[in-house]
Amino acid sequence: MKPFEPKPIDTTGIHLTDDVVKLTESLAKNAHNVWARLRMANGWRFGHERNDARKEHPSLVPYDELTESEKEYDRSLALETLKAIVALGYQIRKTKSSDG
Repeated sequence: MKPFEPKPIDTTGIHLTDDVVKLTESLAKNAHNVWARLRMANGWRFGHERNDARKEHPSLVPYDELTESEKEYDRSLALETLKAIVALGYQIRKTKSSDG
């Protein structure tokens, strides 16, 4: 078996508008909430240290309580997803106001 070689969509030349970049934080928070909901649905709960046997994870807290490095991980994934959408030929634009 050949070793896995990640090949993400090339986003090096993609520049996003300020409005689209502002989506990053909302998407990062949403991604964390989706992840946490899935974990909890599978029986996981908060624990001060990760313990797979007991299904405990220290990141099962509200997004605002995550460490800055954990938030940055979610932000990076959200930003790269936005860039990948544009790289694939799609446009991102706000069509109506939202409280989101």
